[in-house]
Amino acid sequence: MTELSDKERLRYSRHLLLKEVGEQGQLMLKQAHVAVVGCGGLGSPALFYLAASGIGRLTFIDNDDVELSNLQRQILYKINHLGQGKTRAASKVLASLNNEITLTPINARLTQDNVAELLNEADIVLDCSDNFNTRYLLNAYCRAANKVLIAGAAIATQGQLMCFDFRAESPCYACVFPMDSQASTENCDNFGVISPLLGIIGAQQALLTINVLLGHHQGSLFSVLDGLSLQQKPYRLTKNSECECCGLK
Repeated sequence: MTELSDKERLRYSRHLLLKEVGEQGQLMLKQAHVAVVGCGGLGSPALFYLAASGIGRLTFIDNDDVELSNLQRQILYKINHLGQGKTRAASKVLASLNNEITLTPINARLTQDNVAELLNEADIVLDCSDNFNTRYLLNAYCRAANKVLIAGAAIATQGQLMCFDFRAESPCYACVFPMDSQASTENCDNFGVISPLLGIIGAQQALLTINVLLGHHQGSLFSVLDGLSLQQKPYRLTKNSECECCGLK
């Protein structure tokens, strides 16, 4: 479909007012396919905003069920979702928000055997996972497939936003966090996390995704947000010649 319907023009009217988006930009969002790996604290706000913004197809992957401890930060879910699979619950919530986009929920754990099949058609991949095995797997796959990988992380009071644009020469996630790093043992389960921090980083992942799709952002990015001072600091990314994934050896 090469134009927006009258209903879509009304729904996305605030986008259409922006010269940075406009009708042509909204059509680009409508034609895009974004995959989100992890439907938890980061995936929840990212999926909300991507669905609301009119991303034409959203694939989201997770194999966990909704638990009571999730409700402190995973804003897709409500009390009545407890015990349900996250992708099933997320699909119902997102469909109630926007019934004009295609939702593809996948109740599975991402593995070396299924990653290419599940993510092959996606234009951009969002890493909203909570474990380093998945992060390194996504990094290696997106690098090999020349895809854009937008990763987020939040622990305690610090958040991180990352973009690895593998459509061109780029450092990778393992350049920043080597596979033998002690950081690989850190997660929300043992360090905790302040709830709104995940909302900020997840929303930034969605915003960065839209900027990449509309051509407003190219290249790689790494920034750290202090959840106490609210200061966000960018860092220059460079390739690590000793990187196990993309090293120059």
